[in-house]
Amino acid sequence: MKHTNLTLDLRSYSHEAKSHQHDYHQLVLPIAGHLAMNIGNHEGHASPQQAAVISAGQNHEFAASDLNSFVVADVPAALAPELEKLPAFIPLDAALAHYVTFLHQNLLLKQTQSTSSERQMLLLLIQLLQERFGTAVQTDRRITAAISYLDHHFNEPISAARLAGVANLSQRQLNELFRRQLGMTPQQYLIEKRMQQAWQLLETTALSIQNVAESVGYSSLSAFSDRFKKHFGHSPRHFRQSNR
Repeated sequence: MKHTNLTLDLRSYSHEAKSHQHDYHQLVLPIAGHLAMNIGNHEGHASPQQAAVISAGQNHEFAASDLNSFVVADVPAALAPELEKLPAFIPLDAALAHYVTFLHQNLLLKQTQSTSSERQMLLLLIQLLQERFGTAVQTDRRITAAISYLDHHFNEPISAARLAGVANLSQRQLNELFRRQLGMTPQQYLIEKRMQQAWQLLETTALSIQNVAESVGYSSLSAFSDRFKKHFGHSPRHFRQSNR
């Protein structure tokens, strides 16, 4: 099954062992009970003290031995590529457990409340997980300067020459060092930043698609729509209509 939208559900699992994979990331966040899991080559449990992270395309087996309940998030790979770098099992401290409780409470009220708030909270949770458990990389200070500039000016026209000047590198040196440390070019990073911001604006605000395009640095609505569709598989209009 393919998910092009971020979805949140309450799920429980049977004692019957099952195995599959899917083309989206999945977070299994515990409410009650235990779920024995084999994710890739990692064996463990999703339990009240531990969440599970399943990367897109990763084969996983699972079975429950008791009554259980989990908040399960299906996250399109393009929306949160950083999840691929997280460990398969993540311990939950008090702050992380609070996030899970918040999501659970909102799902219980799903019949009467909008889902936008818990989805925003989930995106914040993903960010928190990345900050705490993502692979630590010592980034060159010149690349750090370029990233900071892109993060703060992604909604503006950014020339390669300007970005190279910020990093105090030549354009060729910047591209090579950026790719070596982040696995992508500065332009690819900028597109990723713009698309993830556009996704959130379309899902959590009432801004027109034209205004969303302008908010993430596109003066042309058609150019924005083409890029969004190429990135996520659906046009901005289709994405917004399906979420409504």
